[in-house]
Amino acid sequence: MNGLEALLLGLVQGLTEFLPVSSSGHLVMGKAIFGIETQGVAFEIAVHAATVLSILTVFRKDIGRLLKSCVSFKVNEDTRYLLMLLLSMVPVLVVGLFFKTQVEALFGNGLALVGAMLLLTAIVLIIAQRAPSTGIPLKYRDAFVMGLAQAIAVLPGLSRSGATISTGLILGKERSAVVRFSFLMVIVPILGQAFLDVVKGGFAPHDSGIPLTSLVIGFAAAYLSGLAACSWMIALVRKAKLWGFIIYCALAGSFCLLYHFTGLHV
Repeated sequence: MNGLEALLLGLVQGLTEFLPVSSSGHLVMGKAIFGIETQGVAFEIAVHAATVLSILTVFRKDIGRLLKSCVSFKVNEDTRYLLMLLLSMVPVLVVGLFFKTQVEALFGNGLALVGAMLLLTAIVLIIAQRAPSTGIPLKYRDAFVMGLAQAIAVLPGLSRSGATISTGLILGKERSAVVRFSFLMVIVPILGQAFLDVVKGGFAPHDSGIPLTSLVIGFAAAYLSGLAACSWMIALVRKAKLWGFIIYCALAGSFCLLYHFTGLHV
């Protein structure tokens, strides 16, 4: 992987991690369409770590307040919020512990599954776009249901942010609270998976076959584009403007299916 390819995939990861268009699906698309090959998971670890850093940057005040409440051992709204975040992580933890091999196998199915899941993302976003907001705060049940959506969204092409945000909106919860919770609930799962992958080895340049400069370029591109996408998505959800993503997912999903079944090449 050269620097230009790393820049391209880093930008794709950073933008699509927070926009409801599926980061995993776009990484599969980018590698398949442009013939980019990577060995191991070194690049994926780098760009996912970058997107987590962008979340920490955007929500640094919220995270700082939550951590302060955690270490103070006081029972308040912040500790309740932390418990909801932990509850939301249970479903994806179950998937990671018991179905990891099956999920990883799905990423070898080419663009057919990605295309189908992008179309499903478009449908879910349509339902969420039309859902009325009651302004009712998130409850433990809502956190768990959003966690289920996050677990299902491990399928390549099914947007994690699209699934979790749409679920919260369909439940009728306040829009700003839903997007904030959606972004915060992914921090620990991504970092946990990255840690496990690093422990397994293969992250070093001589093992992955990816030059250190390419990893740095990909990391920087994912971080900066992630910052922009995260802030943008917060504003768009507040204004209930999801139609652009609905159209994009429908077109991208149709293109993936066309590419897969016709052998189309760019």
